[in-house]
Amino acid sequence: MNRTIAILLGVVGVIHLLPLSGVLGTERLLVLYGLPFDDPNLQIMMRHRAVLFGLLGAFLLLAAFRMEYRVLAIGGGLAATVSFLWLAASVGGYNAALGRVVAADVLAVACLVAALVLHLLSPRATVTA
Repeated sequence: MNRTIAILLGVVGVIHLLPLSGVLGTERLLVLYGLPFDDPNLQIMMRHRAVLFGLLGAFLLLAAFRMEYRVLAIGGGLAATVSFLWLAASVGGYNAALGRVVAADVLAVACLVAALVLHLLSPRATVTA
């Protein structure tokens, strides 16, 4: 069970690390989101977003191997992914590149929920946070 949880958190960690390449500049942001980010203010915000997702991804990977961080990492991952999915659904009209992000976040939510359930069912599970 512990190995399955680690794999699930690893998948979600990698999903959250993918946007980290956006910190390298507007060319990477264009590839990630299919949008030009010509406004310097928007570039700063999107590149900072990339850093934050990188940090979350790293924390999820840490939690894959350190049980004491799992509940907190799963909570952070769920907050990030569910809020994005809610925004995407409420606004709608997003492009194909953002559609891929939506699909990845649906996968991430499924992995996070499964990891949480398995963690809570684990005989060694302790809820910390």
